[in-house]
Amino acid sequence: MFFFPLGCLLALLFLLSIPILLVSILFDLVTFSFEELGLSPQTAVLTLILILIGSMVNIPLTRRKVEYVRNPGFWGFFGAPRVRTSGVAINMGGAIIPTCLSAYLLTVIPSLTPVLAATAVMAVIARLLARPVPGVGITLPMFVPPVAAALLAVLLAREFAAPCAYIAGTMGVLVGADLLNLHRIGRLGGVVSIGGAGVFDGIFLVGVVSVLLTALF
Repeated sequence: MFFFPLGCLLALLFLLSIPILLVSILFDLVTFSFEELGLSPQTAVLTLILILIGSMVNIPLTRRKVEYVRNPGFWGFFGAPRVRTSGVAINMGGAIIPTCLSAYLLTVIPSLTPVLAATAVMAVIARLLARPVPGVGITLPMFVPPVAAALLAVLLAREFAAPCAYIAGTMGVLVGADLLNLHRIGRLGGVVSIGGAGVFDGIFLVGVVSVLLTALF
């Protein structure tokens, strides 16, 4: 008769629980960062869910051209034509929701000047760091924008550093990485998504991490 050792069973259960624990910790950190912006816990969770779901939604804005590409079929014959559309879209979770949240935060902060200054600097930083990658879009270094946004917020708006970091980080990356690079990513072909593809990770990360960093400073 075969007996499965209890120690191995416990080790297996522990390994299986690690991804759940990591997701739970990440979820708590993200909701905490949104609560630092003055949102209620329920609103923070709802905002997080909407951003994650919205990241899969791209709303078309323009369509510049349509190309018909014939895929080769069996032995090169009877290939079905495929439509390839080129244009500009905007991502719900990576552009629209962060913009709406930033617009709300602008109405509750005591001064606009330091926030606008921090956003302008972040736009320049994002523009310099952004790199167009075929098949992906714009990519950014993972941790440079969040750290920069947090430092700018602490230096320029210490009294309301969290909302300043979020606005400067998300809007600076959105403007500097995406809007100022539309002419570059447009050459990559396909549909260009503002706030989507590679930039969504940067916008989401800079919004969360920068706020968390301001809580530590």
